[in-house]
Order: sequence, then structure tokens, then C-alpha cells
Amino acid sequence: MIERLPRPNSIESPSMWVDEAIWGHRLYDEQTPWLCLMEFLNVLYSQYKEEKAFQEEEYNSLLYTAHSRMYLRNILFNNPQLQIIEREHYNDNAAQWRRWIDEMSKNPGGLHSVNFNYLKEAIPKFKDFVDIIKFLQDTTIEGENNKRWTSQFIFPYGPACLYEDLKVTGNSTSNDRRFFGRTGELLYLMISRSSKKEEILEHFDNLVLNGKAPFNRLVEKLQPPEEEYGGNRRQGGYLPFATLPEYDLMAEDWLNLFECDMPNYDVFPHLVNMTGLHFVIYLLNRSKEVLNEGNKTNFILEIIAPRKTIIRDLASSSYSENNNLSKQAVEEYVLGIKNTEAWKKVQLADEPYEAAKELIERMFHWKDFDSARATTPDGLLNEFSKRVTTRHKQHVQNFHRVWGKEIGLVSKRSSRRLRYAPTDTLLKALVLSNVKSKMEFQEFLTCLYEKYGFIIGDRQAATLLEEGNADMEAFSENAVRLEERLSSMGLLKRLSDACAYVENPYVKETVR
Repeated sequence: MIERLPRPNSIESPSMWVDEAIWGHRLYDEQTPWLCLMEFLNVLYSQYKEEKAFQEEEYNSLLYTAHSRMYLRNILFNNPQLQIIEREHYNDNAAQWRRWIDEMSKNPGGLHSVNFNYLKEAIPKFKDFVDIIKFLQDTTIEGENNKRWTSQFIFPYGPACLYEDLKVTGNSTSNDRRFFGRTGELLYLMISRSSKKEEILEHFDNLVLNGKAPFNRLVEKLQPPEEEYGGNRRQGGYLPFATLPEYDLMAEDWLNLFECDMPNYDVFPHLVNMTGLHFVIYLLNRSKEVLNEGNKTNFILEIIAPRKTIIRDLASSSYSENNNLSKQAVEEYVLGIKNTEAWKKVQLADEPYEAAKELIERMFHWKDFDSARATTPDGLLNEFSKRVTTRHKQHVQNFHRVWGKEIGLVSKRSSRRLRYAPTDTLLKALVLSNVKSKMEFQEFLTCLYEKYGFIIGDRQAATLLEEGNADMEAFSENAVRLEERLSSMGLLKRLSDACAYVENPYVKETVR
């Protein structure tokens, strides 16, 4: 068992400390991988300004400034009259600005008093202003959703585009953890504890943090200068482990993506998908650790066939088995104390029930004993375990399914059951993250197995074949379908019957 870092005394206290102790504070299913990266960038920029990016003075002591940028958000997402005003006062620039400023000043969300006059100097032509707003709205992250306007985020062209998730009531705002649920803070801490953090910081500096990008300067024009200095201090999340191989593996994939010769911002969707994949693996690996399962976390992947094959059933079973791991882990984490010396002392105490309460509070930070119906130590622990499981089902147990679907790993396509069936988008991200130039196809399959636990071809399924749980021909055909998929995507070339190479189309040309 890897030693866990102590829980900080200053951290906000959930009703019980079980999910958080195993995986950190916190994995949150309602926060998508894209929003995880956006929260990460908010944290990173705050630390970057303080010249301590990816530097932890003490473990889990992160404090950062989260910007609200309410002027920008009102202009972009709380601006229903914009196009109406443009039409009604066509070719009258002064009237357009006058009417729009008047309308926006009536009911600005999250602002006590407003003055939008600065925009007339920054962008004199109202038509240009409208075109800018349309462009930025089109770059909204996950734009086709029904999130409230205060939870809409534009593409991270630079620091001026970064702000926190908020709940707005009238002219007041409050921090909301619904879509920025701290998973981005965990991501920041993971990269901070990786061995590649300095190289990653250099890439983010050039891509986002230095603020030199033209689109970032465009967004700056939409905001009054004083908003740059506004922001509330936030306490960061809790990541239980000082070092893990998963931190370096994710950082390695990030660096490989950054080093591809693609247009700068094109790297973001691939970063999102690979981040989501590593978080899913992190969730399952920590579950297996609690369960004392030393075997590798595996995913049987179906490369979708025209007709149902045995691989589909195996991929579905693989998904179901992994999907139950986190629930089993929280049950073991709680009930496992029955096998400890501390629990034996409880049973031998003069007042066993009181001793059980004291131990449970000390280990799991649960204090709601007044609502408990149990009258014995075992009964109290079992009742607490049920409450832990109920709480776990609300968010963390959904994480594997929700994030798996978001990144294109989990699917119901052509079936009623969920199973591992990767999309083209995820397959492309895997190629870009692992193939520096070109890689022999079987070597690529081996790489995916060793790094992520992906079972696709017959060589990776050797253990299953030995156990009689699979068919060699079925897995061989599964690999052939992947080869055909990659070829159709322009990511594989077959040179002969015995030689096929996976190719990265974004290889940087070496200057000779």
C-alpha cells in the first residue's frame, strides 16, 4: 500500500473522508475533461503570475486566485439584445452603441454597477464588436450544452480568457463547484509532482500564459483594465500521493502532443482526451490498490465490427468489471478496519460502542452519530459503510462511465450494453501521444497494452487465451479492424503483407 499524505487541517470538510482519502479531493463526474483542463489553466495562470508555477512549497498547500471576469461574461453570454439592436439601428453606429449600453446597464449579472463606455474606445465600430462576439461565442467550450450563462467558457487563447465557474444571484456572485469541481486542481497537482513539469510549463508559457496571442489581445479589449486585478483566493484540492507512475505517464503524453508539428491550439482536444484517459486509469489503479489486487488494470477494446463478435461481449464484461472497482474499494477501505488491531481494541474496550465512534471519527472524519440506528460497533461500522456507498454512487462511481464516454473510450454503439469501443478521435490522440515518427503496427499494439492496459490483438490477449476465455482468431480480426481504421484515417501505411507502420502526420521536419 502506497503511503498517503496527511489530510490538511485547513481543507473544507466533507461529511465523510473516504472517496477523498482514496482518490483525492476530488474526482467529480459533472466536471467534463474539457472543464477539468480549463480549471487547471486557471490554477496554473495564478501560480505563474506569482512565479511559482508547478512548485509545491508543502504538499497540498495550494492557494490560487480565481478571476470572475463578469464584464466579459455578461458581454458574451448575457447579451440577448445584441443582434436585435444591430438590426434595428442599422448603419447608425452611435445609436447602436447608445442603445446597447443602455440595455446592458439595466440588469448586469453579478455586477453592482457597470460602465460599458470603455468599449466604444476599444472597438469604435459596433459592427466589429458584433462580429467579435459572434466569433468568440462560436469558440465556446462544449457550446452545444444547456449550462447556465455563468458556466459558459470560451476557448483558452490566453490569460484574458480564464475565469472560474460561478453562481450568480442578481448582482452578487458565489463560488460554485458544480462544473469546476476541483478535478482541475488535482490535475495541476499531478503535473506539479511529475518529472516533466518544467518542460510542460515552457509549452504552456508559449501557448497560453504569456498573453501574446492575437485572440487573447482581442478578448482583453472586451474587459475594463481593473478586472484583470480582481479575483478571489481559493484553497486548492488534496492529492493523496506524493509520487505515482501515473503522473509521469500523463506528463509524457502531454509533452509528446506538444512536440507534434500541429497548429498551436489544435493540441487542446488531444490533451483533453489523454487527460481523461489517465484520470480513468488513475481511478481504477487506486481502486485496485485498496483491494490489494496486484494485477494490471486492463481494458478489452472492441474495434467495432459490422456484426457482433465475441470481442463485444468481452469488452462489455471488461467494462462492467472495471466499473465496479471503485464501489468495492470504498467498501473495503471502510470494512477493512475490522482486520486491524485498532478494531480489536474497540471490541475489548469498556464501552465498545463509544470506542467505535471515536475510531470512525478519527479515521473517516464522520460525526453524524446522532442519526445512526446501530447499537453495536459492528452495526455502526456497517451502517457507516452503507452511507459511504450511497455517497460514492452520487459522483465518484459515475466517473469511469461519464469520463469514459466523454473521451470516446466507452460506447453503446451498435449495442445495448456499454463497453470499451474507442472512437476515431481517441485513436488519433493515442497515435499522436505515442508515435514520434512511425512505429510498426504490432509494436504500437504492445505500446498501448504496456502503457494503458489496452487489449486489442491476440498477443495482448495471451493471458485470456491461456485461461480459455477468448479466441485467438477473434482478437486477430480485432487487430485487423484497427489496422483498417487507422489506414482510413491516414495514420497507417502497409508496405507489404508482413509490414505495416503507424505514422504520426504531425512529425516535425528536421532541418539539415
